Amino acid sequence: MASYLQIENISKSYGPKILFEKIGFNINEGDKIALIAPNGTGKTSLMRILAGKDKSDSGGKIMFLKDIRIAFLEQDYPFDGEKTIFEQIMSSSEEFTKGLDQEHLWEYERRVIKFLTNFNLSDPEQKMKELSGGEVKRVALTQMLASEAEFFIMDEPTNHLDIDAIEFLEGYLSRSRCTLLMVTHDRYFLDRVCNTVMEMDHGAIYTYRGNYQNFLEKREERIANYNAETDKVRNILRRELEWIRSTPCARTGKARYRINAFYDLKDRASQVYTQKQVSMEAVKGGTRLGTKIINCKDLSFFYGDDCYLDRFTYNFQRYEKVGIVGRNGAGKSTFLNILTGRFFEDDPGTLSGTIERGESLKIGYYHQSGMNFNPDDTVLDIVNDTWLLNRFLFPHEMLNNKVERLSGGEKRRLYLLTILMQQPNLLILDEPTNDLDIVTLNILEEYLKEFSGSLIIVSHDRHFLDKLADHLFIFCGNGVVKDFVGTYSEYREYIKEYEAEQKAKERAADKSAKGSKEFVPQADAQPQKRKLTYKEQKELEQIEKDLEALAAEKAGLEEALSSGTLPFDKLQETSERIGRIMEETDEKEMRWLELSDLSS
Repeated sequence: MASYLQIENISKSYGPKILFEKIGFNINEGDKIALIAPNGTGKTSLMRILAGKDKSDSGGKIMFLKDIRIAFLEQDYPFDGEKTIFEQIMSSSEEFTKGLDQEHLWEYERRVIKFLTNFNLSDPEQKMKELSGGEVKRVALTQMLASEAEFFIMDEPTNHLDIDAIEFLEGYLSRSRCTLLMVTHDRYFLDRVCNTVMEMDHGAIYTYRGNYQNFLEKREERIANYNAETDKVRNILRRELEWIRSTPCARTGKARYRINAFYDLKDRASQVYTQKQVSMEAVKGGTRLGTKIINCKDLSFFYGDDCYLDRFTYNFQRYEKVGIVGRNGAGKSTFLNILTGRFFEDDPGTLSGTIERGESLKIGYYHQSGMNFNPDDTVLDIVNDTWLLNRFLFPHEMLNNKVERLSGGEKRRLYLLTILMQQPNLLILDEPTNDLDIVTLNILEEYLKEFSGSLIIVSHDRHFLDKLADHLFIFCGNGVVKDFVGTYSEYREYIKEYEAEQKAKERAADKSAKGSKEFVPQADAQPQKRKLTYKEQKELEQIEKDLEALAAEKAGLEEALSSGTLPFDKLQETSERIGRIMEETDEKEMRWLELSDLSS
């Protein structure tokens, strides 16, 4: 198996803050690696160094296998607002299109159009300046995927994407033979795409083969073993300290080696593993909530000829937790602005209907766009409470740092603190998981589960929604909002079953229409049923056996994958086999439906 990337002795620091120092690792062909680390520890800096966008402070070596193509997805995609989507992609893809003959260039352009269609960007002539943040991200992903590079480096690929786009990207990357290194906070995405987790912790790199759950378990083992070793070293240090104090010969040259070893032990004994975590206890609870929260009746909102809300009626209840999902541009954020009274009369849109808010209602609104601050604002200017800041992982040495110098995740964490410290009784969170590290997300989830108020969440993070939402508002487009009682995963299963039923009905209707053209029965004639031929009946029976066998094989392989005991070559082989099983199952299910329709 070829080594695609070798890293040796690279470092990065900003002023006195050391992000990582002389780290090294290796990435092999076929690896699909998720890089995990707390916010502010240098994930994005490392990715930029690997992609040639930044340099290591200590020199070091970054060695890619010769002749492999590398595509890099940055968090912020640079673009020219005056260019069309297609012009932007093609002008930014010159390293992949340079030297192609006309036939291969046309093939490249066809791939671009295919991915734009898959990402629901139907007009490649639309200007970049007209796109939303989520649409810009889909353009960046189209450019990357169309390159068909052997090695993808991706920094938060799911940020700002709606769930349909995430699920398409997830399916494509899980089936692809590409090599992948990505930073992500999306735990479902990580589990379904990656076969390895790489952790950056206290300036060092640790690699775990397997899924996210395996990473959590093995990480706990590593920390426990390290601290157990520290305890042993401390016991030895106590004996050596007694020897140093009680033995005169300890001061002679003869015992110098033992004295040197003593100081080495002393240094190692002081290294206890500690992991700082955000503490939500300081901001727990909210103002007492009355019986009336927000009552909506016949709310409609139009922007020009486009309808974003059509006669929406609902009374929000105390302590309920609502998830809001839908495609980018379906009106989710607009809906939140209406609920919170941030819709102004001078807005070009038209709002009708009635909305009533409870007298005791105190709203904490976390915006997708983040907080506004002056360039000269420091952390302490934003939150003038050193104890609270420390609980949210802003130590004393960071308090006078300018906010603009914080990482994306640190800015989000600070913004979240400004919302929670107001102690609201209705929390409205618009894409709260963007840029937050996984550890902070886990703690935030536990806090919100116990939150003594009402909760409304717009999120593309399926794990986050599954953990928190009691029911979902589905923004279907054209102002239609459906209420689904259940988790997001249950909703997706329902949609898949519904779509399969609709396709089956469409195929049956097509067959019926074709039959009616060939033969028009008399008014008193009885409809004739078509029986399966002997060969078709045998095929149907065999497909049912095959589907049962494929399901059993897939379940066994998934169990093996999650065990964390498979060697790496078997991990790759098993992941690829699961992908083939899913494709084969889809084909057989389609044929089973066709034969079943004939026999019904």
